[in-house]
Amino acid sequence: MITDPFFYVVAVPAVILFGLSKGGFSGVAILSMPLLSLAISPIQAAAIMLPVLMVQDVVSVWSYRRTWDKATLIHLAPGALAGILAGYVFASYVSEPAVRIIVGIIAVVFCLDRWLRPLPAGGEKRPHNWFSGSILGTLSGYTSFVIHVGGPPFNMYAIPRGLSRDVFVGSAALFFAAVNLVKVTPFIALGQLTFGNLATAATLFPLAVLANMGGIWLDRRVPTILFYRIIYILTFGVGCVLLADGVRAIL
Repeated sequence: MITDPFFYVVAVPAVILFGLSKGGFSGVAILSMPLLSLAISPIQAAAIMLPVLMVQDVVSVWSYRRTWDKATLIHLAPGALAGILAGYVFASYVSEPAVRIIVGIIAVVFCLDRWLRPLPAGGEKRPHNWFSGSILGTLSGYTSFVIHVGGPPFNMYAIPRGLSRDVFVGSAALFFAAVNLVKVTPFIALGQLTFGNLATAATLFPLAVLANMGGIWLDRRVPTILFYRIIYILTFGVGCVLLADGVRAIL
């Protein structure tokens, strides 16, 4: 178990950001892993945060258990499984900066396309598509495994389907709860879910639950139109941060 006070100095805001993200404001957790990496290795940080995220998943899934879209999850699930497997098998071959650059470019282009191209008549609502669902599901599963940031690819698929706010958040909650559950086995195989890491994660559980409940409370009080505007801005901001971090690491 980690006893270094500095770890908890950075872990508290990291867990709060993950809680807000799980509550509905997908993307704000982009700073969590870099914060934790100031105190411990990125791999250990990911292992400690996985149980924390799973505790938050329970709160989110229960809160939105009646509002989720089956078709969205079905179209994303096969790709997500492939992405998690790819993350486990190829993590040592594909650098983290490269992953950040790829996801960053896609997120930025997605938002710019939405902002610069006029909406079709009747608003934004595209039919489900197996090709885009598979590609974005794979990206979401892969980036969730490698850097715990699977939100942008999920947003890119789910937002154009015209889901209501609560259905969007509920679908994301159920999707990432399943993704995190699947990630347990690969993390065990990598030898990262040690007793020490699990004990450290357990000390953060109460804060994780409170932060998640706070995110849900805030989400349900934000008007739907404003909520989606915030999600687009967060997705764009996350994309820019990922892109900048990836380029800086390579250079």
